[in-house]
Amino acid sequence: MSKRIVAIVGRPNVGKSAIFNRLAGRRIAIVHEESGVTRDRLMREVTWEDEKFELIDTGGVANVSGKQTLDRINNGIREQVDAALDDAEVAILVVDVTAGVVPMDEEVAGILRDNDMKVVVAVNKCDNLARDGDCGEFEKMGLPLFMVSALHDRGFGDIMSQVLEMLPEEENLTEENPLKVAIAGRPNVGKSSFVNRLLRNERVIVSDVPGTTRDSIDVPFTVGSGAQARHYSLIDTAGIRRVGKIDTSVERFSRFRAEKTIRNADVVVLVLDAEKGPTAQDKKIAALIQEEKKGCVVLVNKWDLQEETQTQYGPQVFRTMPFVAYCPIVFASSKTGYNIRRSIDAIDHVAAQIRTEIPTGVLNRAIQEAYEKVNPPAIKGTRLKIYYSTQTGVAPIRIRLFVNNPKVVRDAYRSYLTKIIRKKFGLEGAPIILNFTARKRDRKG
Repeated sequence: MSKRIVAIVGRPNVGKSAIFNRLAGRRIAIVHEESGVTRDRLMREVTWEDEKFELIDTGGVANVSGKQTLDRINNGIREQVDAALDDAEVAILVVDVTAGVVPMDEEVAGILRDNDMKVVVAVNKCDNLARDGDCGEFEKMGLPLFMVSALHDRGFGDIMSQVLEMLPEEENLTEENPLKVAIAGRPNVGKSSFVNRLLRNERVIVSDVPGTTRDSIDVPFTVGSGAQARHYSLIDTAGIRRVGKIDTSVERFSRFRAEKTIRNADVVVLVLDAEKGPTAQDKKIAALIQEEKKGCVVLVNKWDLQEETQTQYGPQVFRTMPFVAYCPIVFASSKTGYNIRRSIDAIDHVAAQIRTEIPTGVLNRAIQEAYEKVNPPAIKGTRLKIYYSTQTGVAPIRIRLFVNNPKVVRDAYRSYLTKIIRKKFGLEGAPIILNFTARKRDRKG
């Protein structure tokens, strides 16, 4: 089945990143007047009118000795278009109304037409009706035209309606198999109160007495509407106590069930008590989540009782639990409802990240650029070489890298590549596993 992927293409400095940011709904890409600032691709899941799709922003063209040459520009543009053809179902070709049609615009349009690519043209910088009148010359490109302004957020409704019509339907796997979200944490941190506030329904017993929730309770939960809605099974677990404090067989069974729930979950919401801060037991639970390679959201509950600022508190959490520093952190209050909506968005975002499928061309470009930027050290005269990469699984994200010798991969370089991949593609809260495999011709015997 075709993937719902939309690529933004075009020559440098026409506003590709600004349009990407408008559609993504947040400032993800760098927007700058200088040509060539966005040098790589960025990818984000976008929801538009309850429909979800992956949006790819193609990068600008790198400078050569501080000066862009015509050959380099043409080669860079062609590489972007070729990658878009491989990865995307629909291309948004961005042009600049203030510059008119330039040869490079026509070249890209021709390549897209020749390859039967579904294309719409975003004539950017149409900041007012007067500018709309200057769009006539773009009609000779023979493609659907839409006047937009990334600066003023103008005209995107029409172009996105057309894009959504061009995208194929994709099976919603969560309808038959809802994603499992486990609410985990120490006793009495407010897990059940959070679930009740989240669902606005008293489906789970809430009590001030630690250990009230003895077993795991499943509650259906949906984010969004229509065919693209994601379906969840929300599971409130019993509080996980330190082993030394477990004094009954019921509590031992509850701990066992809670740990099993984490192992079977897709996403785990780790609930902390804002008043007590991260404790040694919180750290152990976080370590369990990481060990099981689960998507994770850190929820600091009872924030209404905390006087410290979020910018002060957040770094302390990640200093105590550095292994979940890649996870989004939400400060909330089950009592007042503060940031509950944001916690829903965070859960849904992480659920999307753990199932992200990175197009192979985009993935290889990102890893190759990372490798060229920082070469791994030589180990006993042998330096790691990366030939090719491909994603082999989701939840967790698994990436296989074919190399000359897996034995020369060091943890520091593995960590470096993981951080680069996370930076390029987001993947907040999503564990990433890199598997290094010797290319066949490099294997002995």
